[in-house]
Amino acid sequence: MPLRHSSGLCGARDVVKSFVVLAALLFAGLALGGCSSTASNGTKAYASAYTAPRAEKKTSARDPWTLQTPFGILYSQVPRGQVAYQTSQAPGSIVVDTPHRYLYYVLGHGKALRYSIAVGAEGYGWRGVTHVSQKREWPDWTPTPGELKRFPELPRHMDGGPQNPLGARALYLGSTLYRIHGTNEPWKIGAAVSSGCIRMSNNDAIDLYNRTKIGATVVVR
Repeated sequence: MPLRHSSGLCGARDVVKSFVVLAALLFAGLALGGCSSTASNGTKAYASAYTAPRAEKKTSARDPWTLQTPFGILYSQVPRGQVAYQTSQAPGSIVVDTPHRYLYYVLGHGKALRYSIAVGAEGYGWRGVTHVSQKREWPDWTPTPGELKRFPELPRHMDGGPQNPLGARALYLGSTLYRIHGTNEPWKIGAAVSSGCIRMSNNDAIDLYNRTKIGATVVVR
């Protein structure tokens, strides 16, 4: 049964249907690399927070509902969908609504596709206008000096693949170190947990990747 809750987002009372997803059944978790802390070859499924799968402390009504089980993690998910959205941005632009943890791909004529996202943890959020400078499928990951200082156990480099924390697709933003990318921790979508990048489920990251052109405007609010 879908969960229903009042999100109170964007200045209006809104009822969102959140579908409970069974993530990380052992075989599926190893195959997809989404919900297992150890891959079949013994390598860690590293993430920027570098923690084992667990329910996170809630900081917002948008934080996902999670439950650790012996078989993996149960978590709530807000699916992407077309919504009414008024903006001055041109069709094909991306608007990131950080406080409400949604990303909008502008369709025009008062419509947009809305995606649920994870955003920067406290102290790591940012605002600004940039553009999509690169697109990568199954991108490699090289932790920044700041990440290595906070988490010295992280690998210095990691090839792209299901265990990579950048997930299936990445959109690189201008000349910054920030990206919009997939994740190997889908149960954290909706939370404020990243080092500043915008995380999406891998399915949503692939969908956005296929729609977005190099040079597209990205507004982060």
